[in-house]
Amino acid sequence: MGNRLSKIYTRTGDDGSTGLGDGSRVPKDSLRVAAYGTVDELNSTVGMVLACDGVPDDIAEALTQVQHELFDLGGELCIPGMAMIDDADITRLEQVLDRFNDPLPPLKDFILPGGGMAASCCHLARTVCRRAEREVVALGREESIRPQASRYLNRLSDLLFVLCRVLARASGHGEVLWQHERRRKPAPPAA
Repeated sequence: MGNRLSKIYTRTGDDGSTGLGDGSRVPKDSLRVAAYGTVDELNSTVGMVLACDGVPDDIAEALTQVQHELFDLGGELCIPGMAMIDDADITRLEQVLDRFNDPLPPLKDFILPGGGMAASCCHLARTVCRRAEREVVALGREESIRPQASRYLNRLSDLLFVLCRVLARASGHGEVLWQHERRRKPAPPAA
């Protein structure tokens, strides 16, 4: 960190702009700011999962590593031209995902967000991750960004989904299956 913040408010953003990591200023509602802001929100939701009681150590370790990588990704998005997430990070996510997914039974139905507090928080993180991915894709249509950013988020959302399943089972609540057959089909109109 180059400059330490000794004063939190600067008033420089009062005009609706914010400074990027390279010193340039952009509107606070720019695609770039939205993308790294949502990555920051995602990191916060991962922190919520970690704050839940009963998160197994191996999941806590995996998610703590993810938090560091999300901070790296936010930095990459905040500094145009910066490269911090690489193919090895994506490969590591795939390996972690496979390790947690392999013991799970095949999923035959959609699951609802739920299954205990940790699983529910993880579902929230998963949906924020999908939004972050959409915003990075939108940014990539307007500005040059590296493909590793959206690929990382795509794999991370898959990992978070698998961790939702693991956490729901570990909590004893189990997965909440979508009951798609609960709606009765309307009777055909009388002729």
